Amino acid sequence: MFWIGVLFFYTYFFGYESTNFNYVFSFSAFLMPVTISTTYVVIYYLIPKYVLPKKYNLLILYSIYTFILSSYFIIISIFYGLIFLSKFKSAGMAPMSKSLLAVMIAVYIIVALVSAFSLVKHTYRSNSANQELQHKILEAQLKLKEQELHYLKMQIHPHFLFNTLNTIYGFALKKSEETSEMILRLSNLLDYLLYQVDKPLVPLQQELDHIKDYVVLEKMRFSDTLDIVMNFENVNDPIHIAPMLLIPFVENSFKHGQIRNKKLSIYMKLTQINNIIHFSIKNSIYRSSENDLDGIGLSNIKKRLSSLYHDNHELLISKDEQWHSVELKLNTSKTKNL
Repeated sequence: MFWIGVLFFYTYFFGYESTNFNYVFSFSAFLMPVTISTTYVVIYYLIPKYVLPKKYNLLILYSIYTFILSSYFIIISIFYGLIFLSKFKSAGMAPMSKSLLAVMIAVYIIVALVSAFSLVKHTYRSNSANQELQHKILEAQLKLKEQELHYLKMQIHPHFLFNTLNTIYGFALKKSEETSEMILRLSNLLDYLLYQVDKPLVPLQQELDHIKDYVVLEKMRFSDTLDIVMNFENVNDPIHIAPMLLIPFVENSFKHGQIRNKKLSIYMKLTQINNIIHFSIKNSIYRSSENDLDGIGLSNIKKRLSSLYHDNHELLISKDEQWHSVELKLNTSKTKNL
């Protein structure tokens, strides 16, 4: 249909100031193969092979070849009109068909229009393909992040349970009456691990409640040798964080903390100002201690913070002669995008 439209365009164009319709139509029909061939060479050979790969030197060279060949056939078309259609009578030719420049303009206008449309189509397809590729890459990255986070959680769970079960085991050996209380506290923690930790977000208060359960278990284990202070201020119920985000810090304080002056000292504090959470915890250590105080818990929590909160958190871990300290600042206003 397009090329039929081009034929009618040629008929109208070359029929200017001419009443010989048969001549004009025959001339236009003879010119059609030249136009079609030139157009297809450009859109199926020059554009995909030299324009899109940006091989501009070869593009110029082969464009010159194409122009020379197409000009040769355009000249033949003019002679066709002169010899076969007008019987060597120049006066019988349509005025526009006599001019080489006019015929070339008519042909190359069509070639240029189709080439421009082809370039637009290639650009659209390329952009669509790039967007689809980027979408697939983002999906793959998201799945990789999800798998990484799942792996980190699976590492945290056994580590967390190992410490707690060791505590209960010690009390069971002593046949302590507090064993049942410890099991109840552990059941609360297991409920948190099994049913809450897979959620993307949990209320901050829920995380703090389970920290308190954990601390109660450790108080039973350490008895009089534990000096712990918890100060949780201004906790607002709507605030949500990723689950198991704070508990590993508390867990590591008990695991790596050391008794000094007959006491294991642990101080933790949490304050909330609007959507900003400040959490700090420190535990006593020996000056001569060379233990690795990061451990698997803190190593994993660093990765989780980086994956989940990106630049919306600040974590500072420090150590001096007497204390191992952790300072966490968290912007929870971004948690809705997690």
